[in-house]
Amino acid sequence: MGKLFGTDGVRGVANKELTCELAFDLGRAGAYVLTETKQKPKILIGKDTRISCDMLEAALCAGLTSVGADVYLAGVVTTPAIAHLVKSHGFDAGIMISASHNPYEFNGIKFFNSQGFKLSDQIEEKIEDIILNKKWDEVPHAQFDAIGRVNKVDLKKDYQEYLKSTLNGASFKGLKIVIDCANGAAYKIAPEVFEELGAEVVVINNQPDGTNINKECGSTHLKMLQQEVVKNKADFGIAYDGDADRTLFVDEEGNTIDGDKIMLLLAQNLKQQGRLSRNTLVVTVMSNMGLFVAAKELGINLEVTKVGDRYVLEKMLENGYSIGGEQSGHIILLDFATTGDGILTSLQLTKIIKESGKKLSDLAKIMRVYPQVLVNAKVENRKKDLYSKDPVILEAIKKVEEKLNGKGRVLIRPSGTEPLIRVMIEGEDYEEIKKDADNLASLIESRLS
Repeated sequence: MGKLFGTDGVRGVANKELTCELAFDLGRAGAYVLTETKQKPKILIGKDTRISCDMLEAALCAGLTSVGADVYLAGVVTTPAIAHLVKSHGFDAGIMISASHNPYEFNGIKFFNSQGFKLSDQIEEKIEDIILNKKWDEVPHAQFDAIGRVNKVDLKKDYQEYLKSTLNGASFKGLKIVIDCANGAAYKIAPEVFEELGAEVVVINNQPDGTNINKECGSTHLKMLQQEVVKNKADFGIAYDGDADRTLFVDEEGNTIDGDKIMLLLAQNLKQQGRLSRNTLVVTVMSNMGLFVAAKELGINLEVTKVGDRYVLEKMLENGYSIGGEQSGHIILLDFATTGDGILTSLQLTKIIKESGKKLSDLAKIMRVYPQVLVNAKVENRKKDLYSKDPVILEAIKKVEEKLNGKGRVLIRPSGTEPLIRVMIEGEDYEEIKKDADNLASLIESRLS
Protein backbone atom coordinates (compact mmCIF):
# COMPACT_ATOMS: atom_id res chain seq x y z
CA MET A 1 0.00 0.00 0.00
CA GLY A 2 1.58 3.27 -1.15
CA LYS A 3 -0.51 5.57 1.05
CA LEU A 4 -2.39 5.04 4.28
CA PHE A 5 -4.28 8.30 4.80
CA GLY A 6 -7.14 9.20 2.48
CA THR A 7 -9.14 12.42 2.55
CA ASP A 8 -10.47 11.56 6.01
CA GLY A 9 -8.09 9.42 8.04
CA VAL A 10 -7.13 5.81 7.40
CA ARG A 11 -10.10 3.82 6.16
CA GLY A 12 -10.86 0.36 4.81
CA VAL A 13 -12.73 -2.89 5.36
CA ALA A 14 -12.16 -3.84 8.99
CA ASN A 15 -9.79 -6.77 9.53
CA LYS A 16 -9.01 -6.89 5.80
CA GLU A 17 -7.53 -3.49 4.87
CA LEU A 18 -7.78 -1.84 8.29
CA THR A 19 -6.27 -4.61 10.39
CA CYS A 20 -5.40 -4.80 14.08
CA GLU A 21 -1.72 -4.77 13.08
CA LEU A 22 -2.21 -1.50 11.21
CA ALA A 23 -4.21 -0.01 14.09
CA PHE A 24 -1.41 -0.98 16.49
CA ASP A 25 1.17 0.64 14.20
CA LEU A 26 -0.96 3.78 13.83
CA GLY A 27 -1.19 4.00 17.62
CA ARG A 28 2.58 3.73 18.03
CA ALA A 29 3.58 6.06 15.19
CA GLY A 30 0.71 8.49 15.82
CA ALA A 31 1.47 8.89 19.52
CA TYR A 32 5.15 9.42 18.77
CA VAL A 33 4.69 12.01 16.00
CA LEU A 34 1.88 13.93 17.71
CA THR A 35 3.36 14.06 21.21
CA GLU A 36 7.15 13.89 20.67
CA THR A 37 7.86 16.55 23.27
CA LYS A 38 5.55 15.13 25.95
CA GLN A 39 6.83 12.86 28.71
CA LYS A 40 3.46 11.24 29.41
CA PRO A 41 1.01 12.25 26.66
CA LYS A 42 -2.75 11.96 27.22
CA ILE A 43 -4.77 10.72 24.27
CA LEU A 44 -8.57 10.60 24.03
CA ILE A 45 -10.28 7.87 21.97
CA GLY A 46 -13.90 7.77 20.81
CA LYS A 47 -15.75 5.30 18.60
CA ASP A 48 -19.00 4.81 16.74
CA THR A 49 -21.25 1.73 16.95
CA ARG A 50 -19.60 -0.62 14.41
CA ILE A 51 -18.90 -4.19 15.47
CA SER A 52 -15.20 -3.73 14.64
CA CYS A 53 -14.69 -0.69 16.89
CA ASP A 54 -13.86 -2.66 20.06
CA MET A 55 -11.26 -4.72 18.20
CA LEU A 56 -9.55 -1.67 16.69
CA GLU A 57 -9.77 0.25 19.95
CA ALA A 58 -7.91 -2.55 21.76
CA ALA A 59 -5.18 -2.60 19.09
CA LEU A 60 -4.83 1.20 19.17
CA CYS A 61 -4.59 1.16 22.97
CA ALA A 62 -1.80 -1.41 22.82
CA GLY A 63 0.16 0.72 20.34
CA LEU A 64 -0.38 3.97 22.25
CA THR A 65 0.49 2.62 25.70
CA SER A 66 3.57 0.82 24.33
CA VAL A 67 5.18 4.21 23.62
CA GLY A 68 4.16 5.56 27.01
CA ALA A 69 0.91 7.37 26.25
CA ASP A 70 -1.96 7.33 28.72
CA VAL A 71 -5.22 6.54 26.94
CA TYR A 72 -8.67 7.82 27.91
CA LEU A 73 -11.62 5.95 26.42
CA ALA A 74 -14.70 8.13 25.87
CA GLY A 75 -16.80 5.21 24.54
CA VAL A 76 -19.44 5.81 21.88
CA VAL A 77 -19.37 9.51 21.02
CA THR A 78 -19.48 11.53 17.80
CA THR A 79 -16.39 12.54 15.84
CA PRO A 80 -16.92 16.27 16.56
CA ALA A 81 -17.30 15.45 20.26
CA ILE A 82 -13.73 14.10 20.26
CA ALA A 83 -12.48 17.20 18.40
CA HIS A 84 -14.15 19.48 20.98
CA LEU A 85 -13.20 17.49 24.09
CA VAL A 86 -9.53 17.15 23.12
CA LYS A 87 -9.20 20.92 23.11
CA SER A 88 -11.51 21.75 26.03
CA HIS A 89 -10.00 19.11 28.37
CA GLY A 90 -6.35 19.61 27.45
CA PHE A 91 -5.61 16.25 25.83
CA ASP A 92 -2.48 16.02 23.68
CA ALA A 93 -4.30 14.29 20.82
CA GLY A 94 -7.57 12.61 19.96
CA ILE A 95 -8.49 9.57 17.88
CA MET A 96 -11.90 8.64 16.48
CA ILE A 97 -12.63 5.11 15.30
CA SER A 98 -15.29 5.47 12.62
CA ALA A 99 -15.88 5.19 8.89
CA SER A 100 -18.46 7.97 9.03
CA HIS A 101 -21.20 7.40 6.41
CA ASN A 102 -19.70 4.15 5.02
CA PRO A 103 -21.38 0.73 5.57
CA TYR A 104 -20.63 -1.19 8.78
CA GLU A 105 -17.96 -3.47 7.29
CA PHE A 106 -15.71 -0.44 6.80
CA ASN A 107 -13.98 1.34 9.62
CA GLY A 108 -11.55 4.21 9.96
CA ILE A 109 -9.07 5.87 12.29
CA LYS A 110 -9.00 9.68 12.38
CA PHE A 111 -6.52 11.71 14.39
CA PHE A 112 -6.96 15.16 15.93
CA ASN A 113 -4.19 17.37 17.27
CA SER A 114 -4.29 19.08 20.68
CA GLN A 115 -6.28 21.99 19.20
CA GLY A 116 -9.03 19.68 17.90
CA PHE A 117 -8.07 19.99 14.23
CA LYS A 118 -7.58 17.10 11.81
CA LEU A 119 -3.96 16.50 10.88
CA SER A 120 -2.09 18.37 8.17
CA ASP A 121 -0.71 16.45 5.18
CA GLN A 122 2.81 16.88 6.57
CA ILE A 123 1.97 15.26 9.91
CA GLU A 124 0.12 12.41 8.19
CA GLU A 125 3.14 11.86 5.94
CA LYS A 126 5.43 11.61 8.98
CA ILE A 127 3.20 8.90 10.48
CA GLU A 128 3.03 7.09 7.12
CA ASP A 129 6.78 7.29 6.69
CA ILE A 130 7.41 5.50 9.99
CA ILE A 131 4.91 2.74 9.23
CA LEU A 132 5.54 2.18 5.53
CA ASN A 133 9.33 2.44 5.76
CA LYS A 134 9.46 0.57 9.07
CA LYS A 135 11.38 3.25 10.94
CA TRP A 136 10.49 1.72 14.29
CA ASP A 137 13.95 2.32 15.72
CA GLU A 138 12.91 6.01 15.98
CA VAL A 139 9.89 5.16 18.13
CA PRO A 140 10.48 4.56 21.86
CA HIS A 141 9.52 1.35 23.66
CA ALA A 142 8.28 2.39 27.08
CA GLN A 143 9.69 0.31 29.93
CA PHE A 144 8.67 -0.34 33.51
CA ASP A 145 6.48 2.45 34.95
CA ALA A 146 6.78 4.49 31.73
CA ILE A 147 4.27 2.16 30.03
CA GLY A 148 0.95 3.93 29.51
CA ARG A 149 -2.36 3.12 31.19
CA VAL A 150 -5.90 2.86 29.80
CA ASN A 151 -8.67 4.78 31.60
CA LYS A 152 -12.40 5.13 30.94
CA VAL A 153 -13.96 8.60 31.01
CA ASP A 154 -17.53 9.84 30.57
CA LEU A 155 -17.38 13.26 28.94
CA LYS A 156 -20.63 13.05 26.95
CA LYS A 157 -22.46 15.47 29.26
CA ASP A 158 -19.70 18.08 28.93
CA TYR A 159 -20.07 18.01 25.18
CA GLN A 160 -23.89 18.20 25.36
CA GLU A 161 -23.71 21.21 27.66
CA TYR A 162 -21.31 22.90 25.28
CA LEU A 163 -23.67 22.33 22.34
CA LYS A 164 -26.55 23.92 24.24
CA SER A 165 -24.37 26.89 25.26
CA THR A 166 -23.96 27.87 21.57
CA LEU A 167 -27.67 28.76 21.40
CA ASN A 168 -27.63 31.68 23.88
CA GLY A 169 -30.61 30.39 25.84
CA ALA A 170 -32.88 29.53 22.89
CA SER A 171 -35.81 27.21 23.57
CA PHE A 172 -37.26 24.68 21.13
CA LYS A 173 -40.56 24.38 23.01
CA GLY A 174 -43.47 23.93 20.64
CA LEU A 175 -41.43 22.17 17.93
CA LYS A 176 -42.02 18.55 16.99
CA ILE A 177 -38.90 17.03 15.40
CA VAL A 178 -38.11 13.57 14.04
CA ILE A 179 -34.44 12.64 14.52
CA ASP A 180 -32.76 9.84 12.57
CA CYS A 181 -29.59 8.77 14.41
CA ALA A 182 -28.42 6.31 11.69
CA ASN A 183 -27.92 3.69 14.43
CA GLY A 184 -24.65 5.49 14.97
CA ALA A 185 -22.68 7.62 17.39
CA ALA A 186 -25.41 10.25 17.91
CA TYR A 187 -28.04 7.76 19.05
CA LYS A 188 -28.11 9.05 22.64
CA ILE A 189 -26.42 12.44 22.46
CA ALA A 190 -28.65 14.17 19.87
CA PRO A 191 -32.14 13.22 21.16
CA GLU A 192 -31.16 14.13 24.73
CA VAL A 193 -29.94 17.60 23.69
CA PHE A 194 -33.11 18.42 21.72
CA GLU A 195 -35.37 17.13 24.50
CA GLU A 196 -33.48 19.17 27.10
CA LEU A 197 -34.09 22.24 24.91
CA GLY A 198 -37.83 21.64 25.06
CA ALA A 199 -38.57 20.00 21.70
CA GLU A 200 -40.97 17.10 21.30
CA VAL A 201 -38.70 14.45 19.77
CA VAL A 202 -39.56 11.32 17.79
CA VAL A 203 -36.38 9.23 17.48
CA ILE A 204 -35.75 6.63 14.80
CA ASN A 205 -32.77 4.36 14.11
CA ASN A 206 -31.38 4.63 17.61
CA GLN A 207 -30.96 0.88 18.25
CA PRO A 208 -27.40 0.11 17.11
CA ASP A 209 -26.45 -3.57 16.95
CA GLY A 210 -22.97 -3.29 15.44
CA THR A 211 -24.04 -4.04 11.88
CA ASN A 212 -26.95 -1.64 11.21
CA ILE A 213 -25.05 1.68 11.25
CA ASN A 214 -26.08 3.76 8.17
CA LYS A 215 -28.12 0.80 6.89
CA GLU A 216 -31.03 2.26 4.88
CA CYS A 217 -31.09 5.16 7.32
CA GLY A 218 -29.39 8.38 8.33
CA SER A 219 -28.23 11.19 6.07
CA THR A 220 -27.37 8.84 3.19
CA HIS A 221 -30.85 7.21 3.10
CA LEU A 222 -33.60 9.73 3.91
CA LYS A 223 -36.68 7.75 2.85
CA MET A 224 -37.62 6.51 6.32
CA LEU A 225 -37.16 9.97 7.83
CA GLN A 226 -39.30 11.55 5.11
CA GLN A 227 -42.10 9.06 5.83
CA GLU A 228 -41.89 9.53 9.61
CA VAL A 229 -41.97 13.34 9.38
CA VAL A 230 -45.18 13.27 7.32
CA LYS A 231 -46.75 10.48 9.41
CA ASN A 232 -46.04 12.26 12.71
CA LYS A 233 -47.06 15.68 11.33
CA ALA A 234 -43.68 16.95 12.55
CA ASP A 235 -42.30 20.42 11.89
CA PHE A 236 -39.24 18.85 10.25
CA GLY A 237 -36.79 15.98 10.47
CA ILE A 238 -33.04 15.79 11.07
CA ALA A 239 -30.72 13.03 9.88
CA TYR A 240 -27.13 12.35 10.92
CA ASP A 241 -24.58 9.95 9.49
CA GLY A 242 -22.77 7.25 11.49
CA ASP A 243 -20.37 9.55 13.32
CA ALA A 244 -22.61 12.65 13.21
CA ASP A 245 -20.12 14.96 11.52
CA ARG A 246 -22.80 15.77 8.94
CA THR A 247 -26.53 16.45 8.93
CA LEU A 248 -29.37 16.84 6.45
CA PHE A 249 -32.93 18.06 7.06
CA VAL A 250 -36.36 17.07 5.76
CA ASP A 251 -39.11 19.73 5.70
CA GLU A 252 -42.68 19.23 6.97
CA GLU A 253 -43.76 17.97 3.53
CA GLY A 254 -40.99 15.35 3.38
CA ASN A 255 -38.69 17.24 0.98
CA THR A 256 -34.92 16.97 1.37
CA ILE A 257 -33.03 20.06 2.54
CA ASP A 258 -29.41 19.39 1.62
CA GLY A 259 -26.15 20.91 2.81
CA ASP A 260 -26.23 23.67 0.17
CA LYS A 261 -29.51 25.06 1.47
CA ILE A 262 -28.50 24.59 5.10
CA MET A 263 -25.22 26.48 4.53
CA LEU A 264 -26.96 29.29 2.70
CA LEU A 265 -29.58 29.72 5.45
CA LEU A 266 -26.86 29.76 8.12
CA ALA A 267 -24.71 32.20 6.12
CA GLN A 268 -27.68 34.50 5.48
CA ASN A 269 -28.47 34.51 9.20
CA LEU A 270 -24.85 35.32 10.08
CA LYS A 271 -24.86 38.13 7.49
CA GLN A 272 -28.02 39.61 9.00
CA GLN A 273 -26.33 39.62 12.42
CA GLY A 274 -23.13 41.14 11.01
CA ARG A 275 -21.23 37.95 11.92
CA LEU A 276 -20.48 36.52 8.46
CA SER A 277 -16.71 36.84 8.44
CA ARG A 278 -15.49 38.66 5.32
CA ASN A 279 -19.01 38.20 3.92
CA THR A 280 -17.94 34.81 2.56
CA LEU A 281 -19.19 31.23 2.48
CA VAL A 282 -16.73 28.45 1.53
CA VAL A 283 -18.15 25.63 -0.63
CA THR A 284 -16.78 22.80 -2.79
CA VAL A 285 -17.01 22.12 -6.51
CA MET A 286 -19.89 19.72 -5.72
CA SER A 287 -22.23 22.52 -4.61
CA ASN A 288 -25.24 23.01 -6.85
CA MET A 289 -25.28 25.79 -9.46
CA GLY A 290 -28.38 27.12 -7.72
CA LEU A 291 -26.27 27.98 -4.67
CA PHE A 292 -23.97 30.16 -6.76
CA VAL A 293 -26.94 32.01 -8.25
CA ALA A 294 -28.68 32.50 -4.87
CA ALA A 295 -25.50 33.61 -3.06
CA LYS A 296 -24.95 36.31 -5.66
CA GLU A 297 -28.52 37.58 -5.17
CA LEU A 298 -28.00 37.65 -1.39
CA GLY A 299 -24.71 39.53 -1.73
CA ILE A 300 -22.71 36.66 -0.23
CA ASN A 301 -19.27 35.88 -1.68
CA LEU A 302 -18.28 32.27 -2.36
CA GLU A 303 -14.86 30.63 -2.16
CA VAL A 304 -14.73 27.26 -3.95
CA THR A 305 -12.43 24.36 -2.98
CA LYS A 306 -12.00 20.79 -4.14
CA VAL A 307 -14.10 18.12 -2.41
CA GLY A 308 -13.23 17.24 1.18
CA ASP A 309 -13.89 19.03 4.45
CA ARG A 310 -10.14 19.34 5.04
CA TYR A 311 -9.85 21.60 1.99
CA VAL A 312 -12.83 23.67 3.13
CA LEU A 313 -11.23 24.06 6.56
CA GLU A 314 -7.85 24.93 5.05
CA LYS A 315 -9.41 27.77 3.05
CA MET A 316 -11.35 28.99 6.11
CA LEU A 317 -8.26 29.09 8.33
CA GLU A 318 -6.13 30.63 5.61
CA ASN A 319 -8.50 33.58 5.08
CA GLY A 320 -10.35 33.88 8.38
CA TYR A 321 -13.77 32.72 7.14
CA SER A 322 -16.36 31.54 9.68
CA ILE A 323 -18.57 29.11 7.72
CA GLY A 324 -18.01 26.53 4.99
CA GLY A 325 -19.07 23.07 4.01
CA GLU A 326 -20.31 20.49 1.58
CA GLN A 327 -23.58 19.59 -0.09
CA SER A 328 -23.47 16.30 1.85
CA GLY A 329 -24.24 18.24 5.04
CA HIS A 330 -20.69 18.37 6.37
CA ILE A 331 -20.63 21.98 7.59
CA ILE A 332 -17.93 23.74 9.62
CA LEU A 333 -18.94 26.60 11.91
CA LEU A 334 -15.54 27.84 12.97
CA ASP A 335 -16.94 30.20 15.62
CA PHE A 336 -17.98 27.10 17.58
CA ALA A 337 -16.09 24.05 16.32
CA THR A 338 -12.85 22.91 14.67
CA THR A 339 -14.53 20.31 12.44
CA GLY A 340 -17.89 19.54 10.87
CA ASP A 341 -20.45 18.90 13.60
CA GLY A 342 -23.85 17.56 12.55
CA ILE A 343 -25.56 18.13 15.90
CA LEU A 344 -24.19 21.67 16.23
CA THR A 345 -25.31 22.51 12.68
CA SER A 346 -28.78 21.08 13.28
CA LEU A 347 -29.15 23.07 16.51
CA GLN A 348 -28.15 26.32 14.79
CA LEU A 349 -30.60 25.76 11.91
CA THR A 350 -33.37 24.75 14.33
CA LYS A 351 -32.83 28.04 16.17
CA ILE A 352 -33.23 29.94 12.87
CA ILE A 353 -36.44 28.02 12.04
CA LYS A 354 -37.91 28.65 15.51
CA GLU A 355 -37.05 32.35 15.58
CA SER A 356 -38.30 32.96 12.03
CA GLY A 357 -41.76 31.51 12.83
CA LYS A 358 -41.77 30.11 9.28
CA LYS A 359 -42.04 26.59 7.95
CA LEU A 360 -38.81 24.99 6.77
CA SER A 361 -40.33 24.53 3.29
CA ASP A 362 -40.68 28.33 3.03
CA LEU A 363 -37.17 29.03 4.28
CA ALA A 364 -35.79 26.47 1.80
CA LYS A 365 -36.99 28.60 -1.10
CA ILE A 366 -33.79 30.59 -0.54
CA MET A 367 -32.37 28.80 -3.61
CA ARG A 368 -33.57 26.95 -6.69
CA VAL A 369 -31.88 23.57 -7.08
CA TYR A 370 -30.64 22.75 -10.57
CA PRO A 371 -31.16 19.08 -11.50
CA GLN A 372 -28.07 17.14 -10.48
CA VAL A 373 -27.22 13.47 -10.96
CA LEU A 374 -24.50 11.56 -9.13
CA VAL A 375 -23.59 8.05 -10.34
CA ASN A 376 -20.82 5.89 -8.90
CA ALA A 377 -18.51 3.88 -11.15
CA LYS A 378 -16.88 0.96 -9.34
CA VAL A 379 -13.14 1.10 -9.95
CA GLU A 380 -10.28 -0.45 -7.98
CA ASN A 381 -8.41 2.07 -5.83
CA ARG A 382 -5.13 1.54 -7.72
CA LYS A 383 -6.80 2.38 -11.06
CA LYS A 384 -8.90 5.39 -10.01
CA ASP A 385 -6.51 8.04 -11.34
CA LEU A 386 -6.22 6.43 -14.78
CA TYR A 387 -9.52 7.94 -16.00
CA SER A 388 -7.80 11.30 -16.59
CA LYS A 389 -5.34 9.71 -19.03
CA ASP A 390 -7.85 7.64 -21.02
CA PRO A 391 -8.59 9.36 -24.39
CA VAL A 392 -11.93 7.53 -24.87
CA ILE A 393 -13.22 8.66 -21.45
CA LEU A 394 -11.95 12.22 -21.99
CA GLU A 395 -13.65 12.43 -25.40
CA ALA A 396 -16.96 11.19 -23.93
CA ILE A 397 -16.78 13.83 -21.16
CA LYS A 398 -16.07 16.53 -23.73
CA LYS A 399 -19.14 15.55 -25.80
CA VAL A 400 -21.43 15.78 -22.77
CA GLU A 401 -19.99 19.21 -21.88
CA GLU A 402 -20.55 20.45 -25.43
CA LYS A 403 -24.15 19.26 -25.29
CA LEU A 404 -24.75 21.17 -22.02
CA ASN A 405 -23.55 24.32 -23.79
CA GLY A 406 -22.74 26.33 -20.64
CA LYS A 407 -26.06 25.49 -18.94
CA GLY A 408 -24.63 22.75 -16.77
CA ARG A 409 -21.40 20.98 -15.94
CA VAL A 410 -19.67 17.59 -15.66
CA LEU A 411 -17.53 16.73 -12.64
CA ILE A 412 -15.57 13.45 -12.44
CA ARG A 413 -14.05 12.76 -9.03
CA PRO A 414 -12.31 9.67 -7.61
CA SER A 415 -13.59 8.96 -4.07
CA GLY A 416 -11.02 9.56 -1.36
CA THR A 417 -12.40 6.77 0.84
CA GLU A 418 -13.98 4.09 -1.39
CA PRO A 419 -13.14 2.18 -4.62
CA LEU A 420 -15.38 4.47 -6.67
CA ILE A 421 -15.21 7.23 -9.25
CA ARG A 422 -18.10 9.67 -8.82
CA VAL A 423 -19.73 11.03 -11.98
CA MET A 424 -21.73 14.20 -11.32
CA ILE A 425 -23.66 16.08 -14.00
CA GLU A 426 -25.81 19.21 -13.58
CA GLY A 427 -28.14 20.57 -16.21
CA GLU A 428 -31.65 21.71 -17.01
CA ASP A 429 -33.10 18.36 -18.18
CA TYR A 430 -32.97 15.65 -15.50
CA GLU A 431 -33.73 12.70 -17.81
CA GLU A 432 -31.03 13.75 -20.24
CA ILE A 433 -28.29 14.25 -17.63
CA LYS A 434 -29.26 10.97 -15.88
CA LYS A 435 -28.77 9.09 -19.15
CA ASP A 436 -25.43 10.82 -19.77
CA ALA A 437 -24.20 10.14 -16.22
CA ASP A 438 -25.15 6.45 -16.43
CA ASN A 439 -23.39 6.13 -19.78
CA LEU A 440 -20.24 7.84 -18.53
CA ALA A 441 -20.13 5.69 -15.38
CA SER A 442 -20.54 2.51 -17.46
CA LEU A 443 -17.81 3.63 -19.84
CA ILE A 444 -15.41 4.37 -16.95
CA GLU A 445 -16.11 0.97 -15.39
CA SER A 446 -15.55 -0.90 -18.64
CA ARG A 447 -12.40 1.03 -19.60
CA LEU A 448 -10.78 0.68 -16.15
CA SER A 449 -11.89 -2.86 -15.28
